[in-house]
Order: sequence, then C-alpha cells, then structure tokens
Amino acid sequence: MGSAIARGYKWCLDNNIDCTAVMAGDGQMDPAELEKICLPVLKEEVDYVKGNRLIHGGARLVMPKTRYFGNSILSILTKIASGYWHVSDTQTGYTAISLPALSAIRLHDIYKNYGMPNDMLVKLNIAFCTLKEVKIKPVYNIGERSKMNVAKVIPRISWLLFKSFFKRLWIKYLFRDFHPLFLLYHFSFLVGICTVPYGFKIISIVLSGGSVSPATMLAFFFFFTSSFQSLLFAMWMDIQDNERLYKT
Repeated sequence: MGSAIARGYKWCLDNNIDCTAVMAGDGQMDPAELEKICLPVLKEEVDYVKGNRLIHGGARLVMPKTRYFGNSILSILTKIASGYWHVSDTQTGYTAISLPALSAIRLHDIYKNYGMPNDMLVKLNIAFCTLKEVKIKPVYNIGERSKMNVAKVIPRISWLLFKSFFKRLWIKYLFRDFHPLFLLYHFSFLVGICTVPYGFKIISIVLSGGSVSPATMLAFFFFFTSSFQSLLFAMWMDIQDNERLYKT
C-alpha cells in the first residue's frame, strides 16, 4: 500500500504535478467526490486534504463496528503523534497533496504498510504543512474486501505512532526550533515513570492488609500530580502551536 503510493508520489513530484490525489481501486471511494478532495489544494492553497467518513451522518451505521472502533482508537493516537489535534478518520486513503508538500517530505521514507496514512500526517506536520478535512460518505460491501486484520494492525500502527510522536518532538521542537513543550512532555514522562513504583507499592500494601505510610502516599501524589500537570500543559501548548496548520 504505502510503497505503491510512494512510487506514484515520486512520479508526480518528478513531473511537477500541482495536485496529486490518491483514490483506492477497491470501490470504497466515490469518484464523484474527487473534485471536492482536490479543490482546496488547487483553490485554497492547502497542502494536504483528506476525506473524513466519521463526520458523515451514516458512518456508524455503514461502517463495520470493528472498523469503526479501530479507526476511532487510531485517530486518537494519531492526533497525539502527528500534532494535528483536530484530525479524525485517520485511516482513510482518499487524499490530495500539493506539489510543495510532496517536495517537503522524504518519499523514500514513507511507511510501507497500512500505517502509511498515519505516518504521512506526522511527516507533514514536521514539515509545517497545512491540512484540511472534507466530509465523504463511507462506502462498504462494494468492490474488493479489505484484507486488513484490525487486531494485528492496531498494535503495529500504535507502535509506529509511539515512535513517530517522539520523532516529531525531537525534530520539530528541539533540533529545528526549541519549544518549552519539548521539556514539559519529557518531564511528565520521566516523573510518571517515578510514580509507577510507588503505585505498585501502595497496591501491594493495601492488598496485604497493611497500612501505607504518609511518606509513601505523599511521594506518590507529588510525582503523579507533577506528571499530570506537566502533561496537560505540554498538550495545551502542542494544540496551540499546531492550530494554524488545520484549516476548516
């Protein structure tokens, strides 16, 4: 999937195509909606446009429940990893991209399998590319049946997003231009790790019928509160910084 799209992107980049659209051949993308996918790139100078089935009124009725659930989970994780906090339906492949955006990302480094749309969003955010979503209708039980196994794909893409999240932080908010959210994120994670031993200790003492000392409880709440507050501040800064990249 990803490797084939990357080859197509490479050809379009070499031939200076102003707008490159991706529409799968499995019958689950309506060709009649291609124009509204491409127009924001051509008329509004948006870097990347993607379809969104989840905002369609019939999404929950048409989409298989396992796909709807899996898509929702991966959309939440992709928001955090990519920095596009308002994005949803991250697994749709119905997209259009501008020539400058194609030039800004490393096409040879695009993820080769089902996580390709998620990987693209991270790469585009690192390159400060603008994004817009348009409502498209979900189409299922037409054309070829997808071979994607949700139970296998979710853990694999989750690990990809975990790595991509830190890659985005280090490249965008440390190496290119320092931002305090880099420190806040990492501080929250480090302090959160320190919270874990105290949490296990408290649980083991309670289960054994013992009494937890005030010092242990104080240490647990100090580390937990510090970690949680730092995480909230970091996420708030992240949302504010990336607000300009999401177009409505």
